[in-house]
Amino acid sequence: MEVWELVAHERIRDALAAYTHAGDRGRVEELAATFTEDGVLEIRGGEVCAGREAIVAFLAAAVGRGSAPGPDGRPGVIRHMVANLRFEEVTPRLARTSAYFLVMNARGPDHWGRYRDVLVPSGDRWLFSRRSVSVDGYGAGSTMAG
Repeated sequence: MEVWELVAHERIRDALAAYTHAGDRGRVEELAATFTEDGVLEIRGGEVCAGREAIVAFLAAAVGRGSAPGPDGRPGVIRHMVANLRFEEVTPRLARTSAYFLVMNARGPDHWGRYRDVLVPSGDRWLFSRRSVSVDGYGAGSTMAG
């Protein structure tokens, strides 16, 4: 493996982390900034959002549903866990990855599935040009089901 590939891998990992940290905090503009200007977020069997503005509009509606209240009634948290990141193709101009995810909130597991991503370099960062989300299942009382 060459040095540029190691750097690309770390910057791609950072893009995935930036996406989930922004999403967990309800910062949809920051999340959309992990995409190229014309980037696409696709939810299998549902929405296809093209461009940062469309991504912000779609996710803003989901923010209020995402975190279940805790047992004490206080607003809950939402946490994305990403595992088994696989670099399927990495070139200086494009990367294809896949990973599994699990989303937790105050009730426990909410939903889980798989990300399939295409990322491209932009300056010192890598950005999503396409993120395909496949949800495999939902927990009991999921805030995101349906």
